[in-house]
Amino acid sequence: MSGNKFSEDSVRSEGSRLWRNARLATLTGGMPGLGIIESGAILSRDGRIVFAGSESDMPEIGNAETIDLEGRWVTPGLIDCHTHIVHGGNRAREFEMRLEGASYEEIARAGGGIVSSVNATRALSVNDLIAAALPRLDALLAEGVTTIEVKSGYGLSIESELKMLQAARALEDARPVRVVSSYLAAHATPVEYKGRNGDYITDVVLPGLAQAHEKGLVNAVDGFCEGIAFSPAEIARVFDLAKSLGIPMKLHAEQLSNLGGAKLAASYGALSADHLEYLDEDGVKAMSDAGTVAVLLPGAFYAIHEKQKPPVKVLREGGVPIAIATDCNPGTSPLTSMLLTMNMAATLFGLTVEECIAGATREGARALGLLAKTGTLEAGKSADFAIWDIESPAELVYRIGFNPLHARIFKGESFDR
Repeated sequence: MSGNKFSEDSVRSEGSRLWRNARLATLTGGMPGLGIIESGAILSRDGRIVFAGSESDMPEIGNAETIDLEGRWVTPGLIDCHTHIVHGGNRAREFEMRLEGASYEEIARAGGGIVSSVNATRALSVNDLIAAALPRLDALLAEGVTTIEVKSGYGLSIESELKMLQAARALEDARPVRVVSSYLAAHATPVEYKGRNGDYITDVVLPGLAQAHEKGLVNAVDGFCEGIAFSPAEIARVFDLAKSLGIPMKLHAEQLSNLGGAKLAASYGALSADHLEYLDEDGVKAMSDAGTVAVLLPGAFYAIHEKQKPPVKVLREGGVPIAIATDCNPGTSPLTSMLLTMNMAATLFGLTVEECIAGATREGARALGLLAKTGTLEAGKSADFAIWDIESPAELVYRIGFNPLHARIFKGESFDR
């Protein structure tokens, strides 16, 4: 394949930048595997890729600044498509409880779990929430992440949920990163509504969503469909409003049991269903038919000692796209490394190197509805990529606790490690 390019006239301008002498893993759909191009180059202008391909096919570059990558590998920027990095406090005590034998459900029913983060989050201002999230975000950016999804869900009141979304959006101003904000008020029922899920949805979740939409703070709507959270019928009420407002949907589904959440999400054309350890074949078929992405979260599987793995083989056979993400959160996946997430996805779930890298780039973009904008190296997309000091892409998945990032490029601008 010769690469992707606009007309030559489009690249003859000041402000262009060329990265050459590179080995590209383009992840483009028209090429096999990782879409590898040896002796490759990437040309950007105004923050967009105007050429990605073999140097021998490169157009005239005019006055472009040129960077010799000396044979380094380049992948699309990593995408963490499922995180909860905006929150107050931590849940280290629950970690101790799990070590002492308590289950996820036992911790939640004893007043721990998601609800235990609510008071700490409610007590913080927007600026406090931003300050608390930045170290977590910085850890991800240091490993080549260029796009991140951030959920609300620890406020559980209209005011606090909106505050979390404001903090999530403000991260884009604080750091060079693309943020997708997801409204997750249907994450847990706060203590003041204990045993009254329906009232909580009526009083808080639905009007909060309407306000978040009106204020332009929400890119997607999420929920937690589980026995300790919300039923499919309750989630459907939230999704009905999201659909009427034209907001894409996502869903935490089939993590601890099979309530049919993935099938419900697919019936609404959801972008993704996430976790999926207890997903059945009917759910896989529904997701395949709808084009809903499976987002696997090995950090949570690892942290809470889950035993049942997501049905990777059935997902593959069904042609369901597979993304992976950190699920960075204070209780069940305090993980701020996409590189470790890739290793976990391979080691714990049996994903291949190709599936892990695609899951952390192209399929992550698909899970956020951003594949037209980012996630692969091809003309017309945002110039978001990572440059690595590695001998082969497999090193990104194979190594544990090692960061080979040379530089992170976001919208055509370089941010060295």
